[in-house]
Amino acid sequence: QVQLVESGGGSVQAGGSLRLSCVASGDTWRRQCMGWSRQVPGKGREGVASIDNTGKTRYADSVKGRFTISKDNAENTLYLQMNSLKPEDSAMYYCAADLLCAGGFSFRYWGQGAQVTVSS
Repeated sequence: QVQLVESGGGSVQAGGSLRLSCVASGDTWRRQCMGWSRQVPGKGREGVASIDNTGKTRYADSVKGRFTISKDNAENTLYLQMNSLKPEDSAMYYCAADLLCAGGFSFRYWGQGAQVTVSS
């Protein structure tokens, strides 16, 4: 079993920054791949970033250079540092995990989501 709990969502003006956190619990081997996806009403979830057990990261082109994914293994916490935020970044952000980082940004386990709103 894997449990994911996000925090850090909120509202910010364009150009600002936010940091999302996700505390993970459950078998470590079930979550060797960790990541973030986002979703707006009426659309499917869009993969944002991922990090595997070796620390290798992957980003969607839309956020590369602005967002940074990282993790603290000792604290079982995943982070998403979001800088230079744009209104189009507004979405519900979900912490996610899976056995491996394979098949694109596909994940088996999901958190409850954290709302991020970027105003212009």
